[in-house]
Amino acid sequence: MAKGILGLKLGMTSIYVGDEAVPVTVVKAGPCIVVDKKTPEKNGYSALELGFVELKASKVNKPMQGVFKKNNVAAFRFLREVRDMEGEIGDTVTVENFKDAKLVKVTGISKGKGFAGPVKRWNFAGWPASHGHGAVRRRGSIGQRAVPGRVFKGMKMAGHLGQDTITIRNLKIVKIDLDKNLILIKGNVPGVDKSLLFIRA
Repeated sequence: MAKGILGLKLGMTSIYVGDEAVPVTVVKAGPCIVVDKKTPEKNGYSALELGFVELKASKVNKPMQGVFKKNNVAAFRFLREVRDMEGEIGDTVTVENFKDAKLVKVTGISKGKGFAGPVKRWNFAGWPASHGHGAVRRRGSIGQRAVPGRVFKGMKMAGHLGQDTITIRNLKIVKIDLDKNLILIKGNVPGVDKSLLFIRA
């Protein structure tokens, strides 16, 4: 069955595994509470909705207040669904669920870097940097001529860089600290420190 948990990225460090120093991302994962359950009979699919970071009920909108009240659970800031996961409303999901998992996929929102030109955003080569060329970090033609007479949709140009939802698969779990609710994942994961991560196995 599927496993899932929400967590906050605390930052990166390195730990020794034998004689090797391994770079890891430290994630404070859970505990999460199952706030709702989707069933094939009622919803057309099977899933559990997990809540993370408890809030006052007044801080969420009226429809969600109704869901929390109906299921007799606290209000939460973050909610995510995990399909095909076993459990019941009110159950607590902790990092202990991942003690047998070796690989996970992590979803987060990448760092936002604002407006960026095509060289930085898309790795374009730019124009020649000598022989009198003044515009070094610009892109070339975008195809504007009699035919097709327009710029195609999706053309790689300057614009907003980052702040995209990124999922990285097959990341290795190096260590799990059950007492502190920590998962140490090998390598880097998307997002800035203290940003939300969705971990699945």
